Amino acid sequence: MAILNFFRDILSEPAFLMGLIAMVGLIALKSPSHKILTGTLGPILGYIMLSAGADVISSNLTPLSEMIEFGFNIRGVVPNNEAVTSVAQTVLGVETMSILILGLIFNVLIARFTRYKYVFLTGHHSFFMACLLSAVLGAIGFEGWSLILIGGFFLGAWSSISPAIGQKYTLLATDGDEVAMGHFGSIGYYISAAIGSLVGKNSKSTEDIKVPEKWSFLRNTTISTALTMVIFYLVAAIAAGSEFVTTLSGGTSPYIYAIMSGLRFAVGVAIVYAGVRMILADLIPAFQGIATKIIPNAVPAVDCAVFFPYAPTAVILGFISSFIGGLLGMFILGFAGSVLIIPGLVPHFFCGATAGVYGNATGGRKGAVIGSFVNGLGLAFIPALLLPVLGDLGFGNTTFGDIDFGVIGILLGKSGEWLGNIGVYIIIAVLLIVLVLPNILRPSTVALNNVEMEE
Repeated sequence: MAILNFFRDILSEPAFLMGLIAMVGLIALKSPSHKILTGTLGPILGYIMLSAGADVISSNLTPLSEMIEFGFNIRGVVPNNEAVTSVAQTVLGVETMSILILGLIFNVLIARFTRYKYVFLTGHHSFFMACLLSAVLGAIGFEGWSLILIGGFFLGAWSSISPAIGQKYTLLATDGDEVAMGHFGSIGYYISAAIGSLVGKNSKSTEDIKVPEKWSFLRNTTISTALTMVIFYLVAAIAAGSEFVTTLSGGTSPYIYAIMSGLRFAVGVAIVYAGVRMILADLIPAFQGIATKIIPNAVPAVDCAVFFPYAPTAVILGFISSFIGGLLGMFILGFAGSVLIIPGLVPHFFCGATAGVYGNATGGRKGAVIGSFVNGLGLAFIPALLLPVLGDLGFGNTTFGDIDFGVIGILLGKSGEWLGNIGVYIIIAVLLIVLVLPNILRPSTVALNNVEMEE
């Protein structure tokens, strides 16, 4: 158990995982020892910086959510991956750890021996997916080694296939930088990009918005983010009332607390951007060693926040549009008599922002707004459909939030419910066919050619 815990901690910590991958790549390139040291520490420190920024963002979004719930009298389920995973670990710890380790092994083997060359580096999302798989497969009757083997293969296969599905969109979003999406909100991002390509013809990029000289300071991403979020916090604080906000602020003036929370949020975003730049500066060059010596043409699949600096304005538009979509989805669920899915600001910020970046890549401003709005609707409806599949695990005040978790949980759960174990075996067979016949979903090099042809 101690050994499993050790490996789980290593594999679920993206900073170590990125550092190890970078070190292996630099060793494969026969780099000098001092470059191996700095090239290994760079991604580790960059991801720690990214995580620190994300923690600042998340910690300041929590009171905002509480103010919105209290001020507008909203009660329901708040999707949060970390919360539901912590609950699940009390009964699914060994299964989750085993699936996580096996999933990473399958991901590396698939990258080495098939044309799906994506190495999934977002370890905490692999951990969340391993938890979901252990819960859903256990709920439909799998147990022991059959549960671990099927869950591990599914995790490894989806970690390889999901980046490939929308790699042509990723290449557009990153201006051809050879990285891939390694985040299990990917289906929502690709749908946003597809919507952008449909609705955004001739729409200018969010980054080309013309700002009058007197408002030119708004082109500073940190300042524009701060102003936007301060308005959000002040509205929520006014709605919640000073008495309630004082319980969150520890005695500080409610409105000063709201302003400072919005400013701290902006600082968190700035830290994320700095961490991303540090990661990419060392990880991509080091990955050349992986790509040339160990896994030919390997592509790193990285966290969604890595894509924020490519379109900072789309990040803010995406977050706001996704949150509006989540609110509308919540009201629709309420009218339909279903459980209310309260828009969780953490998934709506990270997933909505990324959907905005992808929608902007294919459809400019229209794509960013409409694509992320649809993503917000998905973040409302899909968790509501997932709740019954999770059984007792999901009937708390939280559930898995990001779209891939919901889609995969519903797919496996309903297949098991309708067809028994044979339904899951059919899904595994389909994944094997996709891996054996890679032309179904072309990998990165072919996707890049497709993008060039479209342009």
